[in-house]
Amino acid sequence: MKNFEWKNIYRGMLMGASDVVPGVSGGTIAVVLGIYDRWIEAINGIFSKRWKEHLGFLIPLLLGVGTAFLLLSRVIEWLFEHYPEPTQFFFLGLIIGVLPYLYHKADMKHTFQLKHYLLLLIGAVIVASMVFFQAGETEAMQNLTMENYILLFFSGWIASSAMVLPGISGSFLLLIIGVYTTVISGISDFRLDIIAVVGLGIVIGVVAMSKIVKFFLENYTAGTFAVIIGLVVGSVVVIFPGIPESGGLIATSIIAFIGGLLAAYLLGRIEYTQ
Repeated sequence: MKNFEWKNIYRGMLMGASDVVPGVSGGTIAVVLGIYDRWIEAINGIFSKRWKEHLGFLIPLLLGVGTAFLLLSRVIEWLFEHYPEPTQFFFLGLIIGVLPYLYHKADMKHTFQLKHYLLLLIGAVIVASMVFFQAGETEAMQNLTMENYILLFFSGWIASSAMVLPGISGSFLLLIIGVYTTVISGISDFRLDIIAVVGLGIVIGVVAMSKIVKFFLENYTAGTFAVIIGLVVGSVVVIFPGIPESGGLIATSIIAFIGGLLAAYLLGRIEYTQ
């Protein structure tokens, strides 16, 4: 038990809460918290000689993610139903607040060349283009068939990229696929069949994607950071809800946006000074 990093429970809860929000990436929150590199390393190190150390990092983190899914899915749904603009502006501030850290982490001033800025632009365009998809929610599936379970499994696999790639929103991908309402309702109602099938897809997807990211981080560090920064920048376009209509809502959204920036700053101060 001494190997367990128990503070990862609250880190995981922040990652899990963000993954419920369409447009926000758990990978982005991992960057905000300063644990992105460790998160990728731990997933890839489960089967290494240091597996106990990696499990000590992962188990509390995943416990927090799962807790957030179960406890906060209803809260996030309620916030988006009653206060959609301020909620989105809060996460917008949180995402923008991580960009200065990424700038320094990538050492852009000294390592980036023209090709890296092109990769950054490509990453931003790919994510930003998702805003043009007609991602309407559908009613939750009832009386699931084998075809539905297969769809949910691969949806979890695809959406798991959000936990590995900053800027890519798993919930938004679920919206595009057309299973977001089914998954969120399944979690809120504690439907074990949906949770198990989607969860299995997420686990397999996270392991597979993390190996790809680790390879590129080790062999093409600057280029990988360029793409990651681009993905984060592009997600700003996706989550931006537009200018609120009323003056009161504008004021509330500005406060929420500043709160998101402040949260990113404080999380950075807490994490990076330890």
